[in-house]
Amino acid sequence: MESIKRRTFEVIQIGKDRDFISIFFDVFITVVIFISLFVTLFETFSAAGPYMEQLKLVELVTMIIFAAEYVMRIWTAEYLYPKKSSFRAKLAFMSSFYGVIDLLTFVPYFLPIFFPAGAVAFRMFRVARIFRLFRINAYYDAFNVIAEVMIEKKDQILSSVWMILILMIASSLCMYSLENEAQPDKFRDAFSGIWWAVSTLLTVGYGDIYPVTLAGRIVGIFIAFLGVGMVAIPTGIISAGFVEQYTKMKSLAEYSEEADIHFITLKISEKHPWESLSVKKVSLPPGLILVVVCRGNKAIVPRGNTILKAGDQLVLGAESYKDEIGIRLKEVILRKEHPWVGNMIQDIRFSRNTLIVMIRRRDKVLIPGGMQVLKAGDQVVLFTSNDPHEQSVNLPV
Repeated sequence: MESIKRRTFEVIQIGKDRDFISIFFDVFITVVIFISLFVTLFETFSAAGPYMEQLKLVELVTMIIFAAEYVMRIWTAEYLYPKKSSFRAKLAFMSSFYGVIDLLTFVPYFLPIFFPAGAVAFRMFRVARIFRLFRINAYYDAFNVIAEVMIEKKDQILSSVWMILILMIASSLCMYSLENEAQPDKFRDAFSGIWWAVSTLLTVGYGDIYPVTLAGRIVGIFIAFLGVGMVAIPTGIISAGFVEQYTKMKSLAEYSEEADIHFITLKISEKHPWESLSVKKVSLPPGLILVVVCRGNKAIVPRGNTILKAGDQLVLGAESYKDEIGIRLKEVILRKEHPWVGNMIQDIRFSRNTLIVMIRRRDKVLIPGGMQVLKAGDQVVLFTSNDPHEQSVNLPV
């Protein structure tokens, strides 16, 4: 059951490369979201009358799918919040933004069954379905940039909004005091002035309420000019945030210094010392890291509690060697016709500054000795010192 739950979590999350089931689920849910929105919109047209039964059936199916997905996400929430207990993880998901949106997507459809009197009110909550589109946000970096900019610039945006609110209240009270006597039916109270201030400061200008006195019009002109500037402040902050974010991404991609890493593989055979050990108990030399565990057709990102099994292919990474002291390393794969095949290392003629430092034969790594016989398929690592006073020979490859 634990493995089924884990696999269910992997499927309902964003699909990874080569995990076709998870990718198919993502595409399927996206299509269902758009179908649900289409039904909601098409029902408002008069042309939908002859198809209402089919539309109701499609809507019922989509709601059942959304409900099943919500249940699966609650069931697997402990993997989404691994540091929380199972109960707390479920509560964390249910109270999260996506959890609330997922719930509001299908619950209003079923509520009239239990509360028929509120059917009309519950239908208003169908608009929450459109927020399901935020789930597509996880697939595209462009949408993620919007969220990052809003979070990064939240203090500046809140400050500008606060300034607009202060100016809005001040201008509404000022306009009320100037226009109340001339237009008691329009500027009845301070709230009427707020409505005028909102439409003026935000440059909407509905025209349903406006000043008629000379003093009111003069004040209105100044407030209109201030509104253009005040609205431009948050717009400029968000625009600058976009430029800043994309510049940062470009800098990371083009101007960062890349460090070369060399990768090697190690296969865990039966009775290997690391077999059945967790990753945190595997002792690796300093500077060597376990990058990924290849198990069958799966690539597993190793964690501390990941158990290594026989047949696993480990990908190890280490910093590439930088030639700072004048040596050269070369790997030679011996084929059947190679002149070294069948010969002992002591019988092979090398230059005085060349040594065989390692032999890899299938899944084994051999430390070379003089009596070691080389075989076809061996991977031989040669060490050569770049000493200009030594005469090197061309080695056959």
